[in-house]
Amino acid sequence: MTAPPPILKKPKIEQNNDGDGDHQLVAKPKSMTEEENEGGGEEEEGEEGTSIEEQEEALVALVDHRTREVEHLKRRIAYYNSQLQGAEKRLHETEARLARLRGQSNAISSKASLGNGTKSAKMEYRSTSPIHAIESASRSQPQSRNEGLFPAANPSTSQSIKLAGSSAKVFVRSGSQSLPSTPTDTLPKLKAEKSYISSLDEEVVEIQDRGTKRKLEQKEHKELIPLIRSGSSPCTIHCHTSNLISSQHKRKLRSLVFCPVNDQLFVTSALDGVVNLWQVQSRGSGASLLSSTDCMSPKHRRWPEDIAWHPLGNSLFCTYSADGGDSQILILNLNKTQARARVTYLDDKPHVKGIINSIIFMPWKSACFATGGSDHAVILWNEKDTENLWKPKPLHRNLHSSAVMGVAGLQQKHIVLSAGADKRIIGFNVQVGRADFKHQLDNKCMSVLPNPCDFNLFMVQTGTPEKQLRLFDIRLRQTELHSFGFKQESSDSQSALINQAWSPDGLYLTSGSVDPMIHIFDIRYNSHKPSQSVRAHQKRVFKAVWHYSHPLLISISSDLHIGLHKIA
Repeated sequence: MTAPPPILKKPKIEQNNDGDGDHQLVAKPKSMTEEENEGGGEEEEGEEGTSIEEQEEALVALVDHRTREVEHLKRRIAYYNSQLQGAEKRLHETEARLARLRGQSNAISSKASLGNGTKSAKMEYRSTSPIHAIESASRSQPQSRNEGLFPAANPSTSQSIKLAGSSAKVFVRSGSQSLPSTPTDTLPKLKAEKSYISSLDEEVVEIQDRGTKRKLEQKEHKELIPLIRSGSSPCTIHCHTSNLISSQHKRKLRSLVFCPVNDQLFVTSALDGVVNLWQVQSRGSGASLLSSTDCMSPKHRRWPEDIAWHPLGNSLFCTYSADGGDSQILILNLNKTQARARVTYLDDKPHVKGIINSIIFMPWKSACFATGGSDHAVILWNEKDTENLWKPKPLHRNLHSSAVMGVAGLQQKHIVLSAGADKRIIGFNVQVGRADFKHQLDNKCMSVLPNPCDFNLFMVQTGTPEKQLRLFDIRLRQTELHSFGFKQESSDSQSALINQAWSPDGLYLTSGSVDPMIHIFDIRYNSHKPSQSVRAHQKRVFKAVWHYSHPLLISISSDLHIGLHKIA
């Protein structure tokens, strides 16, 4: 380790305290004997002149000394700041290794208990709602969820800086405003690179274990349909803190998706073609940018139309357009460090024309995802044994007479839901190869979203003003359980870029708006109006997503900001 700069020694100068705490340099008066020995009878004026000159010379020396002292202390501050950065980085890496070790041991014990046929397997369920579980969220340990799932996107690459005299935090990349590096930084960097190379396999194993755990969590069904429209007044949510941070995108945002295995991570995409990976900081007080990747399509440089996480959380899948022979699906591997190595385009191009509007992974045991496009087709992609090899299978191309705007999979059945601009909702049974049901609505359908708790309940977004959201029971044909919506001040047109999200407990829905508002709906409220609306941005809101464990909403807007809204 490089030693710190040596401490400067002050010159031996007589000092005197002038009473205000500052030591001033003065010339020591000479005794009469000394004066006689030196000059032997100089006049009093000469003695005074000599004393003033000595004082001036001494003060000049003191100024020079203190200038060197300030510069020396600045160098020492820079040195210890660099040492602090290195120590924090090593601390984060050690904490991540400890968390991975604990996660692997937990996964091994859970697998052993499941192998013995024990039905009382110990599983850690997420809090049912961030609204009613603030206390439990505060008791949780963020370190266990803050693990470095992706070595290429290590949280230690970003630093949080707390502004003096303020509670606000600004998150910047460590590379943008870093202090001068010293040789001390070299050793931790080399060790980090070696640990990254040797831990890739461990990371994948850990992600697979956590992915399995998430699937087991999702299998709990809860009856919510009897609660719909059961109350005359809504349960309001208090949004007491909002924080807007720059999205780091140059054009309007398009997508916001949480990681399925680590709820501290989320991604955003925009019309600039960049996909940003973020980490939630300080229980939602801020978010730090971990990495940015250019995901423009190779031929026509189109941006991703929609994004989905792989269930294991180690990669992202993006959709594009079928026009012009461009690539249709991109895989962004977050375990790769080099930008070019991260991006892989699939060779198959099953969609024949138009934009691929929607992509979603199915909540089934085998890894597969569905895409819906403007060519009226719904395609199911199945994973093969070879890495990044996915084979498409058309489920149907003619059941919709217009663009497929949204797709989703049911938890309890191998049924793929599709919502189209032809006003149809179709449930296609993959196992039998035909449609189980068809709903015909009175307006175009723009998205479909199953409830996370009640597997029979799903929501459809339509183009009907003040009746944009409809609830359906998969078991009932052509029966609408409830509908609600919102007024729009900025425009009467319904945009397919406005999206909704369920709360983790399945009782609330959030929706963006062409206005700078987040609309919140309580499905137990028997009114068609929002239970409340929160002004969150300066321009229209595209989406507001509920955090799994923190009482937090995260939103994106055309004002190029990400909103973090603490709720209670």
